[in-house]
Parts: sequence; C-alpha cells; structure tokens
Amino acid sequence: MSTASPDRTGAPSLPQPQGHPQRWLILGVICLAQLTVLLDNTVLNVAIPSLTRELHAATSDIQWMINAYSLVQSGLLLSAGSAADRYGRKKMLIAGLALFGAGSLVAGLAQSTGQLIAARAGMGVGGALLLTTTLAVVMQIFTPDEHPKAIGIWSAVSALGFAAGPLIGGFVLNHFWWGAIFLINLPVAALGLVAAVVLVPESKAARAPRPDPGPAAAPGPAAAPGSPDPGSGPGRPDRPDLLGALLSTVGMAALVYAIISGPTHGWTSARVLGTAGAAVVVLAVFARHESRTPYPMLDMHFFRDRRFTGAVSGAVLIAFGMGGSLFLLTQHLQFVLGYGPLEAGLRTAPLALTVVVLNFSGLGARATVKLGTPVSILLGMVLLSGGLVSIALLTEHGYAGTLLGLLLIGAGTALAGPAMAHAIMSAIPPAKAGVGAGVNGTLAEFGNGLGVAVLGAVLTSRFAALVPVAATSLPAALAAAHDGAERDRVLDAYASGLSTSQLAGAAAVLLGGVLAAALLRRAERADSEVAAEAGA
Repeated sequence: MSTASPDRTGAPSLPQPQGHPQRWLILGVICLAQLTVLLDNTVLNVAIPSLTRELHAATSDIQWMINAYSLVQSGLLLSAGSAADRYGRKKMLIAGLALFGAGSLVAGLAQSTGQLIAARAGMGVGGALLLTTTLAVVMQIFTPDEHPKAIGIWSAVSALGFAAGPLIGGFVLNHFWWGAIFLINLPVAALGLVAAVVLVPESKAARAPRPDPGPAAAPGPAAAPGSPDPGSGPGRPDRPDLLGALLSTVGMAALVYAIISGPTHGWTSARVLGTAGAAVVVLAVFARHESRTPYPMLDMHFFRDRRFTGAVSGAVLIAFGMGGSLFLLTQHLQFVLGYGPLEAGLRTAPLALTVVVLNFSGLGARATVKLGTPVSILLGMVLLSGGLVSIALLTEHGYAGTLLGLLLIGAGTALAGPAMAHAIMSAIPPAKAGVGAGVNGTLAEFGNGLGVAVLGAVLTSRFAALVPVAATSLPAALAAAHDGAERDRVLDAYASGLSTSQLAGAAAVLLGGVLAAALLRRAERADSEVAAEAGA
C-alpha cells in the first residue's frame, strides 16, 4: 500500500516504491483535467466570429481574449510549480481546478469584452497550476519503471487537446451560444475537484537550506519514490523565492508577448524590440538571482547536468517544429486546398490519433525502454522531421502526401515527446518535481510560440518575394489579383512559402534531435564511468 502519511516535519512522505494503489484511476482524472485546460488553448479560435458579432469586439479585443490566457499561463508555470513543491501538490491541484472552474463560469456569463479578458486571465492562473501539478503528481504516484508509460499517456492528452479543440468548439457553437464553450468546463472541473480530494495523495518537500555544491556538483537522476531526496533534509522548509517568482513571471510573460506581437506589429517595431529586450534583461537578472540565493526556485546547477540541458534543448525544438508546422498546415489546408475549418480539423486528426494510439497502448513507452532515451529522442525527431519534409514536398500530390506527413509527425511526437519529458523530470530531484513540470511546460509554451513566429516569418518573407502583386498577405494579394491566372500564381507563391517554412522547421527539429541525443548519450556515459569507479 502506498499512502502519503505525514512525517515528523509535518510534510507528507513520498509514495512507496510500489506506487499508489489507485494510480491509474488518478491518472485518468488528471488527464481529464489537463485535457480541459489544453482545449481552451484552441477552442476560442472557432468562436471569434460569434464574439465579434455579439460582444462587438474589435480586433485588439479578440487578440487579448486569446492571448490573456496564454500569457498568464506561460508566465506563471515556474512559479506554480515551485508553489506546488512548497505548499503541497494536492493543494495546488485543487486550487487550480477551482480557479479554472470559476474563470470558466465568469467567461461563459461575460457581458463585455473586458469581463471575458479578465476571466481568461483567471483561467490562465488555474491552467498554470494544473499543468505543473498534474505532471508532478504523476512522478510521485508511479514507480520509476512505470514513469515512461504514465508520462506517455499524460503527453498524449496534449495531442488530443489540439485535435479536439476546434472540433468540440465547432459542435458546441452549432447548437448553443458562444458562452457554452466555457461552461462545458464546469462539470469536468467539479469532477476533478471531488476526485482530487478523495483520491490524490498529498506530497510536498520539507527542505533545509541548499548547501553550496561547488563547481563540480550536478544533480543526479531522480530517486525512486519513497527514497530520500538528495537535495533535501530535515529542518525548516526553505523560504519562498518571491523575487524569483516575480522575475520569472514578468520575464516569461514579456518574452511570450514579444513573440505573439511580432507578426502583427512587425519584428523591428519599437513595441516588439522593447518588450523582447526587457524580457532578456529580466530573465538574465532572474538567472543571476537564482544562482546566488540559498533558496532558489530554479536551481541553476541543473543546467550543468547534460541530461537536463540535452532534454531542454530537444524539448524547445520539438515544440518549435510541432507548433510552427501545424500552424502552417492548417493554413495550407484552408487557403491552398480550399477545405473549411471543420474539414481541415478533421484532416489533421490522424496526427493526434497516432500519438494517442502509440502512447495509450504503451508502444511508445516500450520502445523508449528498449532503445534508451537518447536513441528514442533521436528516432522520434528524425520521424518528425521526415513528416515535415513530406508535407512540404508531397502535398501537391493531394491529401495522401499530407496524410503520410501527419502519421510520421504523430509517430515522432509519440516517441520523442514523453522521452524528453521523462529526461527533464528524471534529471531533477523529486523534491523539485513541480519546478521540473514548470520547466517542461514553459519550454513547450516557448517552443510553440517561437515556432509559429519564426516559421510564420519565413512564410511571409518567401511569399512577399514571389507574389506577383503588391501585397504581403494572402487575402490582400488575392483581392488585388486581376484575373484567375494571377490568382493561381498568388496561391502558388503562398504554397511555395509554406513549403519553405516547413523545410526550415524540419531542419531545426533534426538539429534538435542530434543535439539532444548527443548530450544525453554523453551524460549516460559519464554516469556509467562514475558508477564503475564507485564499484571499483
């Protein structure tokens, strides 16, 4: 039996090595809550026409309705993970569900754009707490042998959320008013609250002040559930790193805002450059502060571990490739091939279904165990890169080329994504599981935003160079076309821009796979040498 009973410090103990007896049921509840959060990243897009009409929302209002959620969520991920480690992961999971449910209720009943923007920001706070605590709880209730499969299922929910968001949103809007897309979150949040209170064990870390590890120290692999945390010990809990939380929140929110604003306001505009510059300065101050304080929220010594740096670099680039390429793919299906939004969503579904099948069946986890983390990540990134190349070069032959690319991207994501998340979490001590989940979520948010921004810029640049009329956007170019032949040339130019940007994404993903695999392989070799010396 694995329970979380309090120790003499007042902090609940970690689960025993055999895992929590109800861990698979808990995982199901966690995934349901996480799916709701992820759906809200995409479901609002299909409601934009209704919001514009019924709330008289301007373009700037629509942008803030969408961005308020992602800005708050991405800015708070590290702070939310740190709070979960300090105050209890179960408490933060319950708080996240309550905030997300309350924000959904206010959003569904909003009577003005200001109310809806504020509600979306509140939902972002709840979403940050949920995304970090769910992965941290998974690491606590499962045994190390079960981590690959459990993380694979947890990761598959992300793909399912991407595919299901537009479909669910379209269905709801066909039958109800726009507010219903938020109110459907309420029963899920209520179910999650009850299940969290009844089923989820509490876990948090009671730690002494961190000793200075010296220049040669680096975090080792995470210990098995129930074993002592090498970075913790008896004594009073460490003080909350309030300055670190403030700096990370401001820095990440500013960085994500700069990435989001780039395509609209121009990458060389004063707003974008100023915000990006401020983000870099604030994050540099954050890194310096974390390296000096005795109670860091994010221990900078983690970056001396090749496992951690390898997984971090790969995670950013896999999110870069996924986010950017799928953003481009939806445009290709609608603008070039002429599919409607719902039909385009259905035609991208094979990607998500491939991820779900491979991870829910455990095939991805078994492949990772058999091949090892470095090889799994490299193979997954090669498949993902091949899928992007297929979409770039074969879509002119019809949907068959796109389908092949989607299946390859799905298989690569199912293999590399969970292996990458597991590598990040296993390089961080169990006491910092919440911060590890925050790092993983922050990398995904940053990579997705960067992929959309950079590959979108490549598309715009290529299209502007090839378009036969004086316009830089597809709708404007089509409106300026004088006849059918010129219209066809505009579409050909746009298709060429899409192919070029997909190939750029493929190169970045392949580079990330090679880099991550090399760093992880070197880390494994170094660990083996240390173990051999210790044995000798």
